[in-house]
Amino acid sequence: MTILGLLQRLAVRMPPQFIPTAAPPPLSATTPAIFNLFLRLHLRSSATFTSTTMSATSTATVPLDTIFKQKKVLRSKVKTELKSMDPTLRSQEDDAIQKIVLEAPWFKSCRRLCAYISCGALREVDTSKVLSEILKNTGQDDHSQVRKKLYVPRVEDKNCFMRMLNISRMDDLIANSMDILEPAPCDAEGNEREDVMFANDPVDLFLLPGLAFDKSGRRLGRGGGYYDTFLTKYQELAKDRKWKKPLFVALSYSRQILEDGVIPITPHDVFVDALVSSSGVIPISPAAIEMYP
Repeated sequence: MTILGLLQRLAVRMPPQFIPTAAPPPLSATTPAIFNLFLRLHLRSSATFTSTTMSATSTATVPLDTIFKQKKVLRSKVKTELKSMDPTLRSQEDDAIQKIVLEAPWFKSCRRLCAYISCGALREVDTSKVLSEILKNTGQDDHSQVRKKLYVPRVEDKNCFMRMLNISRMDDLIANSMDILEPAPCDAEGNEREDVMFANDPVDLFLLPGLAFDKSGRRLGRGGGYYDTFLTKYQELAKDRKWKKPLFVALSYSRQILEDGVIPITPHDVFVDALVSSSGVIPISPAAIEMYP
């Protein structure tokens, strides 16, 4: 069978946005490489599309209360697993994950990003080295990466309301009532910090926390709904302003990555584009896969 015929057969089962609109060019020396990339994109995107479609169908028949109970049980199991994690292993994975992030092309090239401030008590993947590197402005005289603008989360109430505010140094952070570091609403001069939702330029990257993930992009948070609510609002903002969707990258210990389908989801849950574990980057969405041909 010719490549054209195979592409046409694959297109029958592909989501509309991935169907080629024109016949491929004549065979050349580069055709095998292009075809291999096409197959990777098709297989990965089809898997993600199928998983998302099946999830939407299944959640439509399962009461939300049941899904919330399933999530609560799973959160308890993951927290127990994280609590039993050897501190030395955890530190090793922290270092490996941050090294991978700092060397990733999508990190080096981004100009504006949102990142979480890790909390040891919550056993989140450490981000201190990544944040320190950003705030040192190491990219200013280094052509391998660009200078970055950083926004970090501030929880405003218990109704899923969270803002991402700009900081320029670690001293801009203060401990909240739960002893989690977050930015003060105003800087040392009394000026209100820039809120990413009112910024004139788009964010390229989000570094996200979570309790559990899978390789289809599902993310299990801690139950507050802060990140899903915020990410949904930012996606709507980016669409309204015709900005490119930012890359959603979650940082995960190896034992936080579960089998596909184990994490229950609701229609409001936001999927991630890629995972970073101590073993490397796991690209999930087509946007992430294109960065790792």
